[in-house]
Amino acid sequence: MEYLKEGIGEIIGTFFLVLFGCSSVAVSVCFGEYHGIFQIGMVWGIGVCLAIYATRNICNAHFNPAVTISMAVCRRLSWKDVPVYLIGQFLGAFLGGLAVYGLFSSNIAKIEAAEGIIRGSQESIATAKMFGEYYSFSGITMGQAMLAEAFGTFVLVFMIFALTEDANVGRPDNAITPLFIGLTVTSCLVMIAPLTQAGLNPARDFVPRLVALLFGWGHAAFPDSQGGAFWVYILSPIVGGVLAGIFYTHILERLMNNSK
Repeated sequence: MEYLKEGIGEIIGTFFLVLFGCSSVAVSVCFGEYHGIFQIGMVWGIGVCLAIYATRNICNAHFNPAVTISMAVCRRLSWKDVPVYLIGQFLGAFLGGLAVYGLFSSNIAKIEAAEGIIRGSQESIATAKMFGEYYSFSGITMGQAMLAEAFGTFVLVFMIFALTEDANVGRPDNAITPLFIGLTVTSCLVMIAPLTQAGLNPARDFVPRLVALLFGWGHAAFPDSQGGAFWVYILSPIVGGVLAGIFYTHILERLMNNSK
């Protein structure tokens, strides 16, 4: 029963994260609203904040495989719980991606018709980007994109540890911790999005891409022949998250405990 509860919590939370976040990108693409990274970043941050408030009594409110795996590596979560969390996150992201497509499918079709975009062509990345991220827009190499995603996720996971762990006496009250986590997400997006569109979450990136693949974007959903969708948006966030957890628990937390 406990596994079921935690899995449902991760499904619901990740669903809302993807729904709010990807919808903000869809609104920007389809209607020209949200002029600037900060506005879209704020919507993502608010979505994360609300998702945590909605579900943290039934799960640990990770909504991100990079967070879950780093918590397991650092013994904040049992490894036997990891599959439940990951399944919940990927399923929630899939449902969120479906909801976004359902809401905006007619508007996407209008944009494609107006601009002569054939879905599945290279040009259709312009609409597929509302589901997944594309570092190719910034002109950086895959290696640079991997470093950016790993670093952004490092910062995100480090701040999650700092905001939630007892060793940090300066952490905020539990009642407002989700707000600060949401602001951290916004800050990381504003920093990293110009480089990679800021995935920082393997479930949030990979699964909505599958939705795009399902509804006709084909190769445009996974356009990088070098496997960037895996190396940049799945592996790099996990590595960055794990390194952040290790750094916090094995260095910073020990310093905090020794200073008491």
